[in-house]
Amino acid sequence: MGLDARQGNTILYKITFVWRISHWEDVPRRWTVRDLDPSWRFALFEYESLEIIFQREAAQWKANAFTEFGKWMDGWETRRKRIPGHDWCVIQLGVPGVIHGFDVDTSYFTGNYAPRISIQAACLDPDEVPNVPPRGDKTGTAALEEEFKAINKLKSNLWTELVPMTVLQPGYIDTHHNYLPVQLLERWTHIRLNMYPDGGIARFRVYGVGHRDWSAVSQDQTVDLAAMVNGGVCVGYSNAHFGHPKNMLGIGRSNVMSDGWETARRLDRPAVLKVDDHGVLQVPGCEWAVFRLGHPGVITRVEIDTCQFKGNFPDNCKIEACAMIPEEEMESVRLNWENDQDLKWKLLLPVTKLHPHLQHFFEGSAIKMSETITHVRLIMAPDGGISRMRLTGHPSTLPTVNQRVEDMIRHYIKCKDYYYIKLFTMKVVIDFFLKFEGRNL
Repeated sequence: MGLDARQGNTILYKITFVWRISHWEDVPRRWTVRDLDPSWRFALFEYESLEIIFQREAAQWKANAFTEFGKWMDGWETRRKRIPGHDWCVIQLGVPGVIHGFDVDTSYFTGNYAPRISIQAACLDPDEVPNVPPRGDKTGTAALEEEFKAINKLKSNLWTELVPMTVLQPGYIDTHHNYLPVQLLERWTHIRLNMYPDGGIARFRVYGVGHRDWSAVSQDQTVDLAAMVNGGVCVGYSNAHFGHPKNMLGIGRSNVMSDGWETARRLDRPAVLKVDDHGVLQVPGCEWAVFRLGHPGVITRVEIDTCQFKGNFPDNCKIEACAMIPEEEMESVRLNWENDQDLKWKLLLPVTKLHPHLQHFFEGSAIKMSETITHVRLIMAPDGGISRMRLTGHPSTLPTVNQRVEDMIRHYIKCKDYYYIKLFTMKVVIDFFLKFEGRNL
């Protein structure tokens, strides 16, 4: 099952806090809405540290590595339980979001993996979250009594069940990924991972889409409308050989080249390169990626960052934008965005030369659109890597459904040389639209 597929669901578990409830936890820290570290965590017990399960890097095996508590494992491992109950931890997501699925990775835990798990979730207001001091690395220890008292205020055992008790597979190369889809697509802020009764987990990934409370954002406020923390999502791309374009929506600047969008070298590039009068390479091909904004809005500032890309940055790029309804997006995804003639892409940022390892900022007259958009298409030529794309602007609303449908019908009638028809009711509008266009609203 491809949870982290072409549409680019982001890992939503930037752990803000985790509480462990077991005797051994080695948890690698990793959260990627795709790359947000959870803020706090609580675990019943840590044999190996809980934070390890959130690390970006894949788990490793070190045959001769031992600690005072036993064999070193690259993950969260709890001791063999000799008391009633089971082990669990509570994780605060890096950003609130809609969860689409999980990957419980048991890499290298073969005779000591957790045999079963379940996952619960809650959407909590800030004032409902207890003040728990950072636990730090407490490998080999259980949660303290005062920590239990604080975390019990959450009543996490009563949270909504997203994944029922499920059998895991051992950490061999062909069985270590345990993908678990989620059917209840609601907004969550915290999750509780239960292991039954004890054992080890190497990595824990939470895949989904950030979901900001836009009711608290005024239309005068400027926001990065494409950021993953604000709900920006990659919905299509031409090439992601070395790095997925969704990485460009991440937090902060990139620390490594892999935390960006990098394509393969195009094989159709000319044997001898030439430039135009503006120094722009004249090449036949390009690479592209399409993004849905977290909220419709008017873009006022663009940032293209080639940080870490020094000998492999694109020669140039441009950005196109449009407003589309969900049905149009779904159809475009189905056609891999090859239906350009049906979409109304307009130029947001004209062709612009790029430079290595540099933040490029564009605003004012460089921005060619001042209308509300929902999607953008970043086009690089001929190929290469970009680490971040920021689209700062004001959230706004699209025309009402009635206005948009009526505009489309009038345009359709005009294009088809039909006589103008006065549209009296929304039912007439929809009936007419469905009859002649064959589309569902």
